[in-house]
This record gives sequence, C-alpha cells and structure tokens, in this order.
Amino acid sequence: MQSVFVQIKGIVQGVGFRPFVYNLALKYNIKGWVNNDEKGVNIFLYSSEENIQNFLYELKEKPPVLARINSLNIEKITKKQDYKTFEILQSSSSKNKSTIISPDIAICDDCIKDINDNSNFRYNYALTNCTNCGPRYSIIKTFPYDRINTSMFSFELCEDCKKEYENPTNRRYHAQPLACEKCGPNVTLYNNKNEILSHNINAIKEVAQLINNGSIVAIKGIGGFHLICDAKNDNTIKKLRIKKDRLNKPFAVMFKDINSIKDYTNIRSKEEEEILNSKEKPIVLVKKKKEFELSQQIAPNINHLGCFISYTPLHHLLFRYLNNPIVATSANLKGEPIIIFKDEILEKLSNIVEFVLDFNRDIINASDDSVIQIVKNDITKIRNARGYAPTAINFENRSKKKILSLGANQKSTISLYFENNLISSPYIADLNSLKSLEYFERTINTFKRFYDFEPKILVCDKHPNYESTKFALKLKQTNPNIELVQIQHHYAHVLSVMAEYKLHKDVLAFIFDGTGYGDDGNIWGGEVFIASKEKYKRINHISYFRLLGGEKAVNEPKRVALSLLFDIYSLEEILVLEIPCVKAFTQNEIKMFHTMWQKGLNSPLTSSVGRLFDAVASFADILHIQSYEGETGLQIEQNYDKTITQSYSYEIEEDKIELSSMIKQIILEKDKKQICSKFINTLVQIILDISNTYKDLPIVLGGGVFQNKTLLELLIDKFQEQNREFYYNKIIPLNDGGISVGQIYHLI
Repeated sequence: MQSVFVQIKGIVQGVGFRPFVYNLALKYNIKGWVNNDEKGVNIFLYSSEENIQNFLYELKEKPPVLARINSLNIEKITKKQDYKTFEILQSSSSKNKSTIISPDIAICDDCIKDINDNSNFRYNYALTNCTNCGPRYSIIKTFPYDRINTSMFSFELCEDCKKEYENPTNRRYHAQPLACEKCGPNVTLYNNKNEILSHNINAIKEVAQLINNGSIVAIKGIGGFHLICDAKNDNTIKKLRIKKDRLNKPFAVMFKDINSIKDYTNIRSKEEEEILNSKEKPIVLVKKKKEFELSQQIAPNINHLGCFISYTPLHHLLFRYLNNPIVATSANLKGEPIIIFKDEILEKLSNIVEFVLDFNRDIINASDDSVIQIVKNDITKIRNARGYAPTAINFENRSKKKILSLGANQKSTISLYFENNLISSPYIADLNSLKSLEYFERTINTFKRFYDFEPKILVCDKHPNYESTKFALKLKQTNPNIELVQIQHHYAHVLSVMAEYKLHKDVLAFIFDGTGYGDDGNIWGGEVFIASKEKYKRINHISYFRLLGGEKAVNEPKRVALSLLFDIYSLEEILVLEIPCVKAFTQNEIKMFHTMWQKGLNSPLTSSVGRLFDAVASFADILHIQSYEGETGLQIEQNYDKTITQSYSYEIEEDKIELSSMIKQIILEKDKKQICSKFINTLVQIILDISNTYKDLPIVLGGGVFQNKTLLELLIDKFQEQNREFYYNKIIPLNDGGISVGQIYHLI
C-alpha cells in the first residue's frame, strides 16, 4: 500500500473536480480525501501502487470537461496514514490564493433535457444549471468557490436540491448556483414604469409574445442585459438603431439552435459549426445566404452576420414561444459597459425598452458576449469575454513580484501575474465614459480581491491621455513604493503574440492598427519591428501623413484621403480633381483644410494603417463618413475580389514605406473592387517584401488591422507557401484587448 499527496492547480473549482475525483477513487478502490483551497485541489490517496497509477493516468488524461490542469504535483508520503473510506472534505483557507476562476459556461444538454421534462422538478425553471454548465465568474465574490462566496449565498436549498448538492455521484454535487423554482431565484417581467407584470414561465411566455408583436425588451443574461427584438421586424430594428444611436454597426442575432442558423447563413467550415455549438456559445461571424430572410437592417452593407445560439435555460424557454430569431445586442449607452442591474436599465434605457425581464440572482462581475472569427479553420478572438475569460496562461517562470497591467484605452482589459500565472480579465469597455472608468476600477478591485493581490509592479501604456495611464500615474502617486513601467503600445502588441506562444527569440513584427502613442510623440499604427522579449527596434513604418482635425478624421475618412492628396499635389491641382473624396468637400472647406495641413494646426502626424483603410474607402467612393470603428475595413473587405491579383506600387526610402505612387494609381481607378482588392494586395506585398529581407526571423502579426479576414488569410497562404514560421494571436485578441497581456510579458 502507498500514500500519495497530489496538488492540482488550474481551472479546478466550480467544474465538478472534487466529485470527479471522488468517483474515480471509488472506481479504483482508493481511500483518502479531496478538498479545495485557494490554490486549487488537494488529494490524498491511499491504495496499491497499481490503483494509484491508474487513478493518476485517468486524472491527467480524462479530467472533467470544464477543467484545465496547469500543474499537477505528486508527492509520496512515507509516514503511514491508514484510511478506511474516501471523503470530500470542507474547503480549507490559506493566504496565498492562486486558483484560476472558471468562465461562465452555456447550458449543457442534460440541463436542457431537465427543463423540457415535465416529470422533472426543474421543468420550466429558467435558472437551471449543474457542475458542467452555468454561471461561474459572473457570480463569484472571492475564493474558494463555495456558495457562501457567490451571489447565491442568500438562497437556502430545498430538500430536493440539497440531496443533489450533497451527493458526490450526482452531477449537481456542489454546483454553487444550484436551485429550483421553490428555493432559488425567480424570473420577473416588468414594464418600463417598474411595475411587475408576471413571474417565471408566464413571464417568459408573455415577453416572447411582446417580441413577436414588435416590442424592444431588455432580458438578463449570465453576464448582463441584452436589448432584444424580432430579427425580421424592419421597423422595430430601425427604431432600435435610432434610439441606441447606432446607425450602421451590425447587431448580433441569437438563434434557437444550429439548424436555425443554417436556415439564414452559409456555415463554411466544421470549425464554424463546432465553435457555434461549443460549451462557450460565443458570437461567431458567418456568411449570410444570398437570399437573406432576416431584416437587412441587422447588418447593413456587409455579407456576414454575428450569430450565436441560446446559451441559458431562460433563452431556451423563450425560444419555445418565439416566431423568429432575435436581435440580441448588449444593453448599454454608447461608450459604456454592459448593464447588469434592472434599475439602471430603467434609468438609462427606458426610452428604448418597453419591458424588462429580470431575475433576482445578482451579477457580481459583468461579462459581455465573446466574438469569434474563424480564419483558416482556426479561431481569432475579436472580443474575449463570456465563455473564455478570465483567460489564464501558465508559464515556467515563477515570480516573487506581483504585476498588474492596465492595457490600453480602447477594448480595455487588465491582466495580472503572480507565481507563474498570467490572468487576463474579460473585455471591459472603451474607457471613454465615467461609467467605463468605474467598471475598469471595479474590475481591478475584483481581481485584487480574488487573489488577495496587491501589485508590486504596475504596467501601463505610454500615451499620456489614456485613462489607464492616468490611473497608473495616480496610483503611483498614492503608492510610491510601486514600481511603474510604461510600455510602448505597438511593442505591447508584439509581446502579446509572443506571450501566447511563449516565444523567447527575436522576431520580425508587423503591427498594423488604428492608433497608438509612438516614441517620437506621433500616432503610430503601421510599424515594423525587430523585437525580442526584452527590447525592440523600429525598422520600417508607413510614411507619416496628417490627420486633419485630429480625432474628427477618424470618423471622416474623406479627411484622411484629402490629407494624403495634400502630400502629393498642390492645392490648385486638387481643386480640379474629379474624384469622389474631393467632391465630398466644398472648395472653401478644401482651402481651409489645406491651411490646417500646411501649418500643422490640429493635424497630428500618423503612420496608421487603420487610417489608410479609411482613406481608401473614401477614394473608392464607398464611405466618406463612418458611423463605427472599423466600418471602412469591413466595407473594403466586402469589395475584395480574389480574381484581382495585381497590387499598387510603393517604395521604401530609408525606413519609410512611401505610398504616394499607390495614391496616384488609386485616383485613376474607376472601379471600387479594383481599388479595394489592389490595396489589400499591396499590404500583403509590403509585408512579404520586407519579410524576405529577414528570412532568418520568425514573423509576428499584431494589431486590429489583422482582424481583416481577407488580409490575414492571404498572408497565411503566402507564409505557408514559403514555409515561413509565423505567429498571430488566437486565444488573446489581436486588437487592443491583448495589450495588457503583452505589457506583462516584457517583465516575466
């Protein structure tokens, strides 16, 4: 007989790990115990060597579906400790918290069966869950993950639920959100005057009928409220757009199941179908069918649709009574985070929503929907949130110092590093409003509470006007012993890719995005680096051009196009040009902008490839004013024709990538598909030409521009043809959502 002590770290709490261990111990006739603490799961095994080896093999190779083992330490105990049974012990406490929080998970098939089975006591119960599904991150206050530390602490289990909760062979053993209609939270329908209309299944039936009849309603999900309406009702969606001040930005659509998605879209790969059907149930971008039968108002002027499958029991019950798929967009004001309280919905959105479907299980930590794109049969994340985040990366290096990184200003996330864990928060928001800043600070405090975490090192961006930078500087003032490190924005993009793949070598990095504070004080966004984990050198960049009116130019692509013309032609030559971007201005406006350009008045210099997309959209007469970030990129991708293989001319002068010859060729073109296709091909050619000069270096692609599926897939094909080693983010967003991860990697 042997005695063995096992310590496991990773995502091992709230995922059914202890009952899994208990049943595995029974299977192999092992005595001893298992418990949770703030570091993970501890197991004491007492049995024959063969039984213990079989147990450990199955533990490693077939853990619970939601678990992720980062480390497994096995220690033989020489002192004899004889046990007669195997027990699940109470959670123990220590001061050193390092257990990784499980993300919220979509309802499992077994729970769907339960709510549809009229002989089951959870029939029609809209908050059904088990250890294999349901809320985790959104309801937890601190570790260990016990009911008392969640928003379920005030709901006392009834006898039926308690039997399941205390039975280690039941799939609901210690499922902390466990409840039923008798003992748990309930669903309530309110009108926008905060008057109660109905409860539970009657409320769900009633709200479905309201949606069918054209109402806009707010419905609570796992991590926040959605604004919901019928996806076939043009008038209702138009009203939603007007009231939410969302002119063209696509809405996501929730479907009953995968077959319903196939009715309206062309799923192109098994990977798209697998991700749509996965336990995470994210929003996935898929191609619309040519004869698109949902409202054209959902995703105007683009040929793909953000689709996701109902992921809570409430959604599944709702779809019983709905006529059509539903628009399901985050409930918030423009520039603010998703709303998690009914009263805030009524305060801020009562002009939009007519009814609110709420339940009285509080959301402790908000979590928006994740957004995924399949590129060459693999995922890229546009938004990392529900189902995937918090996201943990485990490293070999153990750090004695605790590090907190604060990310960028857009697509804000925070990350922290302790021991050998890098943990990145779910998407927060753009830090452009007081509400977003409050949520940003609340998220920091949440993660500090989770891990009893006080940072010794603070990392932020170099941009002096980023709210995350201001927060870091303020924190440094009040805590002078904290070490403050500032990392250049685009270098952090490089590092985020390197962190994901744990790279320790020099790389050739192409970082293309919309904005970021450069080392010379200009706005970077079209950069080529030779970089390592420790340092970087900028070897090339898009030649600078001016942003006429600063931030206003981001919303008006025609200003960027005009600025590029000013770099090449005289004012007199421009005034007589018969091209769309010139015709978009009056002659007096052009003269005024020319004066601004000449004198550099409110016209900062930039090398941004994101802004080049804006200019090209204006040159092609596609878009002169955009209503949301990235609209020009989507429109250019929409007009890409793969049969057009030519590209435009460009030159490299010293370290500058000079595009004036490309602009001269573009303005002679009449066909927008030619312009868009050749422009993307030119970016591909620039990257290939520079990378061929550094054939010994692996390539890194980073920044939001590489979310352009066409551009990224063309590069993947070319690099694979050349047998080049290349990397881009997959589990971490390519956009600024990955910045906080890169900021930490520089220091570990």
